[in-house]
Amino acid sequence: MYFLSGWPKRLSCPLESVEQPLHIQADPQKAFFMVLFPSQLSIWYSRPSVLIVSYKEPSKSTSQFGPYKGAEWRPDSTMIAVSTVNGYILFFDILSSREKYIYEPVYPKESSHVKRTLHYKEEQCVPSLNIQMKKVLDLQASISSLQCMVEDLLVATADGYLHLIHWDGMTNGRKVINLCTVPFSVDLQSSRAGSFLGFKDARIRDMEYCATLNGFAVVFNDGRIGFLTSVSSRFTAEQLYGVCLQDVVDGTCVAVNNKYRLMAFGCVNGSVQVYTMDITTGAMQLSHKLELMPKQYPDIWNKTGPVKLIRWSPDGCAVMVTWKCGGMSLWSVFGAQLICTLGGDFVYRSDGIKKDPLKIHSMSWGSEGYHLWVIDGNCSQNTKCKRDAKKEAPQFSILQFQFIKSALAVNPCMSNQEQVLLQGEDCLYLNCGDAKQVQSPRNTLLHPEHKPARGRGPFSDGGLDSQSLSTLLGHRHWHVVQIHSTYLESNWPIKFSAIDKLGQNVAVVGKFGFAHYSLITKKWKLFGNVAQEQNMMVTGGLAWWNDFIVLACYNLNDHQEELRTYPQTSNLDNTFASVAKVQADTLLLSVFRDIVILFRADCSICLYSIERRPDSLNPTASVQVLQEVSMSRYIPHPFLVVSVTLTSVRTETGIGLKMSQQACEAESIMLNLAGQLIMLQRDRSGPQIREKDNNPNQRKLLPFCAPVVVAQSVENVWTTCRLEKQKHHLLEALWLSCGGAGMKVWLPLFPRDHRKPHSFLSRRIMLPFHINIYPLAVLFEDALVLGAVNDTVLYDCLYTQTSAREHSEVLFPFCIVERTSQIYLHHVLRQLLVRNLGEQALLLAHSCATLPYFPHVLELMLHEVLEEEATSQEPIPDPLLPTVVKFITEFPLFLQTVVHCARKTEYALWNYLFAAVGNPKDLFEECLMAQDLDTAASYLIILQNMEAPGVSRQHATLLFNTALEQEKWDLCRHMIRFLKAIGSGELETPPATPTLQEPSSSGGFEFFRHGSISLSQSAEHFHSKFNLQKTLSMPSGPSGKRWIKDCDENMYIDMMLWRHARHLLEEIKLKDLGCFAAQLSFELIGWLRKERTRAACVEDFVTALKKLHEDFLWPFPVIPASSINSPFKTGKYRAGDECSIGSATDLTEASSMVDGDWTMVDENSSSLSLTQSELEHLSLELACKGPHKSQVQLQYLLHIFMEAGCLDWCIIIGFILRESSVINQIFSIMQSSDIDGEICQNIKTGLCAIDEWASTDCPGYKPFINIIKPQIQKLNEITDEQVQPEAFQPVNPSNVTKQASPGVEESMTSSSHCTNPQSDAANSSVIRHEEDKSTTEEKDSFQDDSYDCTMS
Repeated sequence: MYFLSGWPKRLSCPLESVEQPLHIQADPQKAFFMVLFPSQLSIWYSRPSVLIVSYKEPSKSTSQFGPYKGAEWRPDSTMIAVSTVNGYILFFDILSSREKYIYEPVYPKESSHVKRTLHYKEEQCVPSLNIQMKKVLDLQASISSLQCMVEDLLVATADGYLHLIHWDGMTNGRKVINLCTVPFSVDLQSSRAGSFLGFKDARIRDMEYCATLNGFAVVFNDGRIGFLTSVSSRFTAEQLYGVCLQDVVDGTCVAVNNKYRLMAFGCVNGSVQVYTMDITTGAMQLSHKLELMPKQYPDIWNKTGPVKLIRWSPDGCAVMVTWKCGGMSLWSVFGAQLICTLGGDFVYRSDGIKKDPLKIHSMSWGSEGYHLWVIDGNCSQNTKCKRDAKKEAPQFSILQFQFIKSALAVNPCMSNQEQVLLQGEDCLYLNCGDAKQVQSPRNTLLHPEHKPARGRGPFSDGGLDSQSLSTLLGHRHWHVVQIHSTYLESNWPIKFSAIDKLGQNVAVVGKFGFAHYSLITKKWKLFGNVAQEQNMMVTGGLAWWNDFIVLACYNLNDHQEELRTYPQTSNLDNTFASVAKVQADTLLLSVFRDIVILFRADCSICLYSIERRPDSLNPTASVQVLQEVSMSRYIPHPFLVVSVTLTSVRTETGIGLKMSQQACEAESIMLNLAGQLIMLQRDRSGPQIREKDNNPNQRKLLPFCAPVVVAQSVENVWTTCRLEKQKHHLLEALWLSCGGAGMKVWLPLFPRDHRKPHSFLSRRIMLPFHINIYPLAVLFEDALVLGAVNDTVLYDCLYTQTSAREHSEVLFPFCIVERTSQIYLHHVLRQLLVRNLGEQALLLAHSCATLPYFPHVLELMLHEVLEEEATSQEPIPDPLLPTVVKFITEFPLFLQTVVHCARKTEYALWNYLFAAVGNPKDLFEECLMAQDLDTAASYLIILQNMEAPGVSRQHATLLFNTALEQEKWDLCRHMIRFLKAIGSGELETPPATPTLQEPSSSGGFEFFRHGSISLSQSAEHFHSKFNLQKTLSMPSGPSGKRWIKDCDENMYIDMMLWRHARHLLEEIKLKDLGCFAAQLSFELIGWLRKERTRAACVEDFVTALKKLHEDFLWPFPVIPASSINSPFKTGKYRAGDECSIGSATDLTEASSMVDGDWTMVDENSSSLSLTQSELEHLSLELACKGPHKSQVQLQYLLHIFMEAGCLDWCIIIGFILRESSVINQIFSIMQSSDIDGEICQNIKTGLCAIDEWASTDCPGYKPFINIIKPQIQKLNEITDEQVQPEAFQPVNPSNVTKQASPGVEESMTSSSHCTNPQSDAANSSVIRHEEDKSTTEEKDSFQDDSYDCTMS
């Protein structure tokens, strides 16, 4: 929960010394830190990091004492003990001058900062210190370790002795302990019983005192590790006992964690072994290991060298480890790795050159863990020779790393929130307000298949752009709140921070008082009376209750512990606060619903009720004591309690309560004791009397049972008091963070359908699982874990090589903290399935099925189980994959889950997957039956790799035809490419490039897309279109065979497209035909030319006319009652004349084009006076028109059919549009061109049928028919003349071919659509035969189909 921030700062030293520092260590109060040189001792101020005083050892004394080696602070920071190489200990007094300061802040004269507080100089100025040598002690042996105790200094020498020296002038003399006389055993029980290990020539290499264990963790000179303790508070040789481990012989250093009672031992192999003490036996037990894994660090694994230094953070929540060969790594208390400088941008520069790893000689944490001071060993080695050559001033090699940390580290009551809150030394990082955002998926990352839309005609489908929404889990940026500088100046560092449940207010606690900030108003609130701020010191943390701030503090004036509540809406003043006195010092505070829980220094827990006072003018809250629970029997030291919280969680005996009753009650206390989670739940074994009328705060609460251990190695605990019936599994669970062991969830098990549960089944189960992030918050209903992760950015390219060594920007990357999240639901479901709790897994999964990422949950679970089992080196006796597959089949997303998992998995694992799932051919057919064509297309990729090419072609054909029927145009385009790829893949050659495109088809589409259609084109233009010639260039040689094969595949696809187009024409679905041609770039004009005497020939004009009216939503024309006096009859307006009025749909839409058209009409007819009757007829004419889009589509189809020479369809479209000019143009073409007599006769018959139908069923068409009556009579004369000669002409062989061709094509396409086709060889032969036929047919049609077309 610690994260690096920014670049490390290099401290500038004013000393003119050529020595490099050896040791750095902060004082216990973290206000100062000392830097030890071989012959010099300097003391620095922490903030700002400036040098205060330095002591230089005279050369004469240096020759006697030897160079300095190590140092240790006295607990009250008034003395420093320095050890030397020759076995001397030098005691220095640190003298402070209270009225003298060497650095003072300078403010403008009118600034409000001047003398804001009574003791502002002590808090904001750097004091003046003096170093004076007080005493010299000669131990006559080399000193290996110094360790400070409360009032004594323990010194270990190389001759095997321990010297206990008093700080206060050594008035009590020296106590010497010979290690050879100390009994060592495997545990304390054995040592007391007299069972000793042979320990000769034992000497201590390193040691550290642990106050909560009352002993020393030691590393001996032979690499063995152990623990020294005393039976009493006095350390004497007679009362010392030792515990030693026999299996560890490569120890190098040690560091202890007092809060969690852990001992971390560094080893020669580069790992850190963390031990704890067994309370019952006194033996050392391995808790966990801190080691780099070869999977994450393959280059550096096993090459780090021995562990050099281990330092725990001040709050005990993190530990920093460094190695002899360089590098440092930060871990959480129970082994979750947070940062490591042995990989990524820490190791490589932006140009790829490898950098030397950072070698650290010494390091020390600063106040509250915001800083880490390190001595850079690289600077000492690399710059020495350069400095000697250039005679430069020495480069100071002390770096200050900056950290931000989670608020959970110091204020664990934040665990019941769903926001992530990080605190730095001067700012806060929040994620509230945007934990989940809904964004449009128009993103290349989410839709990589999305491409820019091509030019579209009127039939283009809007479905090309996905309009669905996708839920994104936040972004990586933080909401940064800068802490008010006025509060920071006198109250640095920030100790606690908290955010309310709504994420709208935050509060911070510094050295004195507190301040809070509103994210809505963007304003801070500070104490108006500074004396009130400086009079309170928050000790137990703070929390939000509704709009009140609840905190436990110490009143410095009254010397009294208090529990206070401050309203957020009022000014920050004690007059608005509610104060309750507390009997003992408060260490921890938490809020559950309307209950405040305190943990006090006397190891007792006190529950308070909190409620708003309704009678007061200003918002205030009252606090009353509810219950006290003593824990002194179970807690050895109050400092060991990490967190305490009140929950509604119960074990088996409490599950039987009603859900609403259980959620409302404070059922249990969760107490984290040095990583051991202890649960105290209410004792319901006795009689329970509940009076509904009584105030719940006044009734006697039930006592608590004896504590029960729930889990070990717990860092954080999350729970909620909310209740939702659909997701009670997740909301009533207890979530634990266990460091390197991942997370655990204590999940309730409910009987299905309220059945009576089995007596042998537990009501709760602990499920462990690993996640890839460090958890900082749990979103219970959303099944998400929120966290943060360090990322790096390189800026070394901004500097030249000559100046590079002086900049931290070159040596280190810039560190940033990014938000991250992870789904955990698939882990929980998998653990339930492993334990044969499939019914509970189904209940949990169904309750979360509405989550937007639930399909991804199923896919993740299947993928992880598949990879583990399929890549296992040893046989698995009880594989989980069949169980997971059976579980996923319970959901409708089964088919999608399987194919998505397969496509993201290696091909080598597919056999193992489909052996459990089923044959992919069967799954493909299920997708077709379920009309899930997109998923079926994904299965085609599987079939292409697992089956023969003929099988994949067969299934692709089925899918292609189905997609055509359902008008899935995107899928159709993919299937065309897929079928072509199959054909080219069989010859193991890349797909051939088409050598020719028919110009007429593309010309028709481009003509419409880039300009409006004009129906009055010249006859020469149509004549040239009807005389297009098509030439085929046949390549020769090997490429010719590949070209022939590609032509076979293209013909195979074209026949399916022809068949679908013929089907649409036969069903008179011209609108679908237009969409089909526009979406698939189908060569509609060329195909219609070949089919104009077959499929494109209209058999029933009346039916076709009715069908087009229906498809294009075009109303049938009607005749008004006063049609005799119609202006359209009198000649002022003629039906079919082109005008710019627009359609009825245009009139209802407020478009500028329609408004412009109406303006033009008004201007042109300003001198024309319209009567009421004329206006009625004009509006009636507009009402008889269909939508504007349908009009554009019909005009487009008219252009296409005119290009193709399908005059009968042009007649029908002209009728619908009632454009007499179109009919006149068609009749002119028929008169001036050699049109087949059958076509003319068919048009004549069709017009007669329309005339009869209009006379009986649709009289609205009669005016239009009367207008074109003269042209119809001329057509009758032409057809009468053509019928006689054609009756005596011989049969044209080409016509016979044309008539025979459709049967062959129909049989071909039907066989290709069959589910059981013949062999590929037979298919290819039929395709080749058909290709020859069609080639001849195309040549004949293009040679014969030439017309002389004239357009009016």
